[in-house]
Amino acid sequence: QVRVVESGGGLVRPGGSLKLSCAASERISTFYVMSWYRQTPGKEREMLGSISRFGSVQYQESVKGRFTISIEHTKMTTFLEMASLTPEDTAVYYCRLKYGLGSESWGQGTQVNVSS
Repeated sequence: QVRVVESGGGLVRPGGSLKLSCAASERISTFYVMSWYRQTPGKEREMLGSISRFGSVQYQESVKGRFTISIEHTKMTTFLEMASLTPEDTAVYYCRLKYGLGSESWGQGTQVNVSS
């Protein structure tokens, strides 16, 4: 039912920063969680962190301190701020929305390339 679309990807130099967005197609009145993932060809999809509609955040240990997740409930949009980027952060970044009674929606992803 509800769609999510990622945006903000692009080329960034090592050590730089980038802010990604994930917007839902409509407002959700029930509880929901928006999560960020990334995947590189040949590697398994990696979960980065999640945030609830109330702003409760959980991060994967590997990205703590560098990545920050926030949410604007009114806009139904979550943000992933990435800092101190390295070439190893190059990947397609995906957003997942879980809401209602077991409903789920995945975005198409946005490409992030970290290169000098």
